[in-house]
Amino acid sequence: MFSFSNISEYHQALLNHETTCVEAVQYYLSQIEGKRHLNAMVHVFEKEALEKAAQLDKKRSAGNAMGKLHGVICSVKDVILVKDYPVSAGSKILKGLIAPYNATAIDNILQEEAIILGTVNCDEFAMGSSNENSYYGPVKNAIDTERVPGGSSGGSAVAVQADLCMFSLGSDTGGSVRQPADFCGVVGYKPSYGRVSRHGLIAYGSSFDQIGILSKSVEDAALVLEIMAGDDDFDATASSLPVPSYSKSIDQPVSIQPRIGYFKEMLEHPALDPEIRSALESFLNRLRKDGYQVQAIDFNLLSYIVPTYYVLTTAEASSNLSRYDGIRYGYQSKEKPADLNDFFASNRSEGFGKEVQKRIMLGTFVLSAGYFDAYYTKAQQVRQLLLEDCKRVFESVDYLVMPVSPSTAFKIGEKTDDPVEMYLADIFTVFANLAGIPAIALPLFKHSNGLPFGLQLHATHFNETGLFEQGYQWMKTYRKG
Repeated sequence: MFSFSNISEYHQALLNHETTCVEAVQYYLSQIEGKRHLNAMVHVFEKEALEKAAQLDKKRSAGNAMGKLHGVICSVKDVILVKDYPVSAGSKILKGLIAPYNATAIDNILQEEAIILGTVNCDEFAMGSSNENSYYGPVKNAIDTERVPGGSSGGSAVAVQADLCMFSLGSDTGGSVRQPADFCGVVGYKPSYGRVSRHGLIAYGSSFDQIGILSKSVEDAALVLEIMAGDDDFDATASSLPVPSYSKSIDQPVSIQPRIGYFKEMLEHPALDPEIRSALESFLNRLRKDGYQVQAIDFNLLSYIVPTYYVLTTAEASSNLSRYDGIRYGYQSKEKPADLNDFFASNRSEGFGKEVQKRIMLGTFVLSAGYFDAYYTKAQQVRQLLLEDCKRVFESVDYLVMPVSPSTAFKIGEKTDDPVEMYLADIFTVFANLAGIPAIALPLFKHSNGLPFGLQLHATHFNETGLFEQGYQWMKTYRKG
């Protein structure tokens, strides 16, 4: 029976003639068929995946060199464009839209011979912390189907968790890769802002969004980022800094134990589950015993980061989503409009879900005359203070440790009537997006309720190499359960 642990071992099995790309695709197709109840997949590219797998098997048999992702089977969040396939951002308003081009990240992985098996479910326009806001219905956590997988990249997390693919691409605006990774017990990586091109990623908050990776291992995430990252003429925010060989340096021994910091205010936050707090405190004590320099850092902006995040991201969403009007593509209301404004209003009212409508309205409000300075300008000022604080922190430490979520995966419907509690699920993840720094969620622990949880590791801008090296060592040394 086919099994997968990491890309390196899979490639070795291919070279040893122990399996084939076609066998791998057939295995994952059977997994998808048997786990439809999880509602993770939106579209499955069965015919195309089998055809490409056969081509790759033939190429390899002829003695040709293998690409870095040769035959590696992945899924893609339904906000990332894959040419000639449907893309809807989990929304009714984009129903029927076919992607006219590939996202740059997709082009990059296809050049290294990856096989895209399909697109996965997500919160509508990536707005949510539970994957309950999708037009296609909620995704279910494979460990307990009464619980959420996290959001907005819940489908991506479950696809990896439930063995529906080898890795999945998601997007992270305020924790949307790391939080579902935490709830599902997989690795979730958010790159530095600008490390991966946003070209072909349907925008939510343009100064926050990054394409991220969900995988079974840190080494797989490192390899995928190495391939996706880099400059792009189609995205002015993409960094031109050289892309290191993350996958080659990941298992190098560390000669000097790095300096580890943590924010006292986060570990002492009343919303944090006591068992998660205890596990992180024990972990930090273990690091001290193992020779790490561990220090507590004061962070006085904790109570401001979630309001700042939601003011800025909803403002950007209000602007970004104004283009969806039902004229050129997507959903059109069947109601006969009285005039053009009525036509727009009907399309958008019927096409957008309630959560998206709420965030558009909030963003429009904070950008409106009379409130712009009080909300949007003030939030930008707080973000600037946060950036300055972040620079100060990384002068004294090499990495920051934080919780990922205040709790383990909660039950479907548990928080839908309390938006404040739902938004506070992001309290430990939005820091990285506001500051634009890289972060990785490591599934190190298991709760007494049987559910996984872990921690986040952060580094300064573009120190992806160090983050992967440290995350790899910690997964190898400290993972439990």
